[in-house]
Amino acid sequence: MGLNRRTSATCCAAGLALSAVGGCASTAPTAKGKAWETMDRATLDRAYNNSAAVPESGAMFKAWLSRSEKVRADHPENLNLVYGPRPRDRIDYFSAGRGTPVLIFIHGGFWQMRSKDDFAFLAESFLDSGVSVAMVGYPLGPEATMDEIVADAHAAIRYLSTELRKLGGDPERVVVSGWSSGGHLATMVLDEPLLRGGVSVSGIYELEPLLKSYVNDKLHMDQAMAQRNSPSLQLPRSSKQLDLFAGSAELPEMRRQTAEYASARRAAGLPIQYKEIPDANHYTVLHSMMNGDGAIHRSIMVMLGRP
Repeated sequence: MGLNRRTSATCCAAGLALSAVGGCASTAPTAKGKAWETMDRATLDRAYNNSAAVPESGAMFKAWLSRSEKVRADHPENLNLVYGPRPRDRIDYFSAGRGTPVLIFIHGGFWQMRSKDDFAFLAESFLDSGVSVAMVGYPLGPEATMDEIVADAHAAIRYLSTELRKLGGDPERVVVSGWSSGGHLATMVLDEPLLRGGVSVSGIYELEPLLKSYVNDKLHMDQAMAQRNSPSLQLPRSSKQLDLFAGSAELPEMRRQTAEYASARRAAGLPIQYKEIPDANHYTVLHSMMNGDGAIHRSIMVMLGRP
């Protein structure tokens, strides 16, 4: 999973990366031009309303919240570590033992809801695999701008770079991951020296389509802010490995976002691998991270040097 597969991309009509076992990794739709520019407010709202697209997501989260409460109760030693001045500038660190590799996870919620506490359930399978997990909190809109949210995500990684040895983690084996808006933030911090690479799940990589949707009602981004915080528009000259995942049953805009970002990185010669999880929607895609034999879990383990 850690190899740059851009030389193999020609086998897919959409120019997408090969899966680890060969063959086309995705059939995600790709837009010609900027199709979202022709969408009105109602259409954009539907295009990015993952909860409405998956009505059972509420029940899923209720079960996940219960599991998360238990994980935090079972591992109370390093909760709410302070990395910055804002109330949400906190990290929960779940240790798998001294000298263990570390997964840093950034939660989703369209940068305006949810918290690190809600996603502790994702630490279970990694702790069982001998990987420590740092759950990162960050400020939400409208109290914070997108610039401030991204800046605090960087601050969280830099805090861990100074504190990880004290916490028992191995600073030479650290990977960042995130889901949905957390996937966006994981790609935005990929240049931090602490990190070996990143695994982004169902992320959003171009923010401009959100400007006229309900998502921006609390974020208040203008075009300039959206552009400078869009990974697909701010490609670096060099980069660490980034593995992208989305579910094949996700909303077309979510799949397009990931597919086009993968293509942009590949065209820029940056290390990338993209795979869709068959039949997974925006929420069930996390099963591939929760389960030790899931493709997302395996990707993270390989990147950490624990195949």
